[in-house]
Amino acid sequence: MPFARIAILGLGLIGSSLARAIRAKMPATALAGFDSDPAVRARASALGLVDDLAETAVEAVRGCDLVMLAVPLGAFAALGSKIAPALQPGAILSDVGSSKQAVIDQLAPLLGPDVRLIPAHPVAGTEKSGPDAGFATLFEGRWAILTPPEGADPEAVASVSRFWTALGSKVEVMDARHHDLVLAVTSHLPHLIAYSIVGTASDLEDVTKAEVIKYSAGGFRDFTRIASSDPTMWRDVFLMNREAVLEILARFSEDLAALQRAIRWGDGDALYRRFEASRAIRKAIIEAGQDTPAPDFGRQH
Repeated sequence: MPFARIAILGLGLIGSSLARAIRAKMPATALAGFDSDPAVRARASALGLVDDLAETAVEAVRGCDLVMLAVPLGAFAALGSKIAPALQPGAILSDVGSSKQAVIDQLAPLLGPDVRLIPAHPVAGTEKSGPDAGFATLFEGRWAILTPPEGADPEAVASVSRFWTALGSKVEVMDARHHDLVLAVTSHLPHLIAYSIVGTASDLEDVTKAEVIKYSAGGFRDFTRIASSDPTMWRDVFLMNREAVLEILARFSEDLAALQRAIRWGDGDALYRRFEASRAIRKAIIEAGQDTPAPDFGRQH
């Protein structure tokens, strides 16, 4: 394996899943961990997630050749400032955040020339949070997108690529700004829409006398699942990736206005064309192995 000792800072869903996956796939690798929440640290200790559970982030990163940041994006700058002086020469600093240019902008100025920054984004997760929510197979068959800054050490990129491949992920290397635009479409905007729709339904609860919840259909229930994701993480995602999100949101608003006009004017052909094109996207996602064709998304009833 490319790393002898790894530190995971942040032991929520992704961090604890990383710890479990590394335990399963790289049993010879030593694991250090830290979380700023004492309750999370206590639970991580009870679960035995890491070999050395540190009381500070600085203590956790000492002697590690890979340091993974698995904290909300808004905490990166402060955390990076704390750990930068303690990173050993030759160490790689990486992360799991879903906005990448912000990671480079915040962390690169803090690091000396002997520390390599290789940001990464495993496109995997659930609406759950906390150390108990993690599981070792979270990353299997999922994409891990690496966004090394210009001039990054190719050997470091290759090492992080081997790391994610060992955890069962498919690896792609991408420009950070392009990543942020793509994820604004595929992840960030859907979450923003879900939060908006569920918020609207909540406002209507008094008007409909609780019928919104009582008669929730499958589509609305899926939106509530998405909207139950960690609020701190998603607040930071939208603030850190604001340019790409606003760009895609403007395009979405235009498309939504076009559908509104079609409904108002009874343009069934326009509605059918859009709905048919959307079905084709769903088919392509299934064919790419990104979801199951099983009825009801494979739910067990």
